[in-house]
Amino acid sequence: MGDIAIAKRKLRIALERLDRHVPFFMGSIAPPDGFEWHALEVGLPNAPARRDGTNRHTRMFRDREFDICEQSLASYIMSKSRGGPFTATPVFPRRLFSQNCIFVNVDAGIESPRDLRGKKVGINSFQTTLSVQAKGDLKVDYGVPWEDVHWFVQYDEELAWENSAGLSIERIPAGKTIGKMLVDGELDAMFHPLPPAETTAQSDRVRRLFQDPRGEATAYFQRHGYCPIMHVMVMPLDLVEQEPWIPMATLTLWEEAKNKTAAFYDDPSYSLLLFGRNEFERQREIFGDDPWPSGLAANRPNLERFISYLADQGLIDAEISVESLFDISVLDT
Repeated sequence: MGDIAIAKRKLRIALERLDRHVPFFMGSIAPPDGFEWHALEVGLPNAPARRDGTNRHTRMFRDREFDICEQSLASYIMSKSRGGPFTATPVFPRRLFSQNCIFVNVDAGIESPRDLRGKKVGINSFQTTLSVQAKGDLKVDYGVPWEDVHWFVQYDEELAWENSAGLSIERIPAGKTIGKMLVDGELDAMFHPLPPAETTAQSDRVRRLFQDPRGEATAYFQRHGYCPIMHVMVMPLDLVEQEPWIPMATLTLWEEAKNKTAAFYDDPSYSLLLFGRNEFERQREIFGDDPWPSGLAANRPNLERFISYLADQGLIDAEISVESLFDISVLDT
């Protein structure tokens, strides 16, 4: 008799459609023996449709639909501070500079961060990671308290949050969007990780706050030493108890995927950007060989600063330790 085939356990890993995840979707990242990757392309509620749907963060937190999930850093820390049934590995697949994500109406009289005081500013939600980062940077790096801004939110909060007493926060009316309100002048500014189509189509009505966002972001990097984390790789606690190798394996294999992706740019024709290779080389000159580091040690200052932002904004009751966010197996990374 021939050998009996043993079914492999599939690990469902939910990822955004990003270049560093292409190796997972291509099947060129091999999982440990006895397991198979089932790489799902899952987007966010406000993003265009993806192959395997949208609403990734909610599907993980509410339905525990995935074994490994690219998750909002802010919502994950909030969940962890409340004893949520998840853990993480220090892999951070999405990073953004807030300086490149602040947009203003051209007639709002906003020329610098200090002009945001008293203005109406639209955000996806108060706890969206980019919103938290931008509010914190506004206060700490530019001396403009986020408490002095009138906030307008587009979506429900991922996790219930009740510490908004005394703050100016309004829900955007049904049928209206941040982008259209900014174009029409109903909002003065917007913090957004993905500029809505209305704002890019009406470029004569909307511009970025910083005339040189690349230069402003580079200065931020030089001050703090990192490009701010937006997402982290999360997994259910009970899964890790059953398969304790998963956090370290996820880190190792994501690094492999990142290195494979970097090698794509060896071909000057890889990207639709005609000078994509040149841009890749310029990034290395400015930000070093790896502005996407994994591991706890390399990311501790970033995480500590972000946790302090969450506490200051009332999204967690008190600061928690960086170590508490991650599985014990990856604390020495």
